[in-house]
Amino acid sequence: MQSESMAGSKPTASTQEYLDIAEIKEDTVILKNGSLRAVLVVSSTNFSLKSVEEQNALISAYQNFLNGLEFPLQILMHSRKLDIHSYLDKLQAVMQQQTNELLRLQTQEYIEYIGKLIEFASIMTKTFYVVVPLSTEATKEGVFSWLTNLINPATKISGNQQNFDLSKEELSKRVNQVASGLGSMGLKTIVLNTEELVELMYNSYNLSNASPIKIKNIDDLELTGTK
Repeated sequence: MQSESMAGSKPTASTQEYLDIAEIKEDTVILKNGSLRAVLVVSSTNFSLKSVEEQNALISAYQNFLNGLEFPLQILMHSRKLDIHSYLDKLQAVMQQQTNELLRLQTQEYIEYIGKLIEFASIMTKTFYVVVPLSTEATKEGVFSWLTNLINPATKISGNQQNFDLSKEELSKRVNQVASGLGSMGLKTIVLNTEELVELMYNSYNLSNASPIKIKNIDDLELTGTK
């Protein structure tokens, strides 16, 4: 009985204590060591379908992009199940309004084909991200401030708006450089906002609970690759 009572009184540690993330605000991830991260979602390209000349041009552009960087990058690929039932519902509505009998039959056959396909196989979507880092450098401060930042360096950034704004401005320059370099290869980029960053982190650490991506329009797949 005593051991059960003692075991029940032990405080449970929060999951966040085991993560490197201290805070997410203003479209920026603040790590516990005081460094910042911005995350860009990047469109994909079908390299194998391009001609040899186009492939060589892409490889050359990618080499120039990497050689022009003065900081490291992290490339992340995130796979999630794709829910296209809402897209099929929209096609059903289009089919019912179709006055051309041939187009109506073709649309119906396409809906039936996709419906049978998702019965036997899970359609996965692969989303590509680029993580842009910024490590904050130590500055000349008083002994007490220096000791506080040494114990909890994240407070120097998240607790001081001026320091955060300066660091975020420097991070934005790197983000613009990365976006420009990827744009030279015909790739589109979007910087994740705070809500999207929180969702990405949650889904990354809770894979079993991550909800499928719902697609209402095929145009929504522009920044993703499916398989």
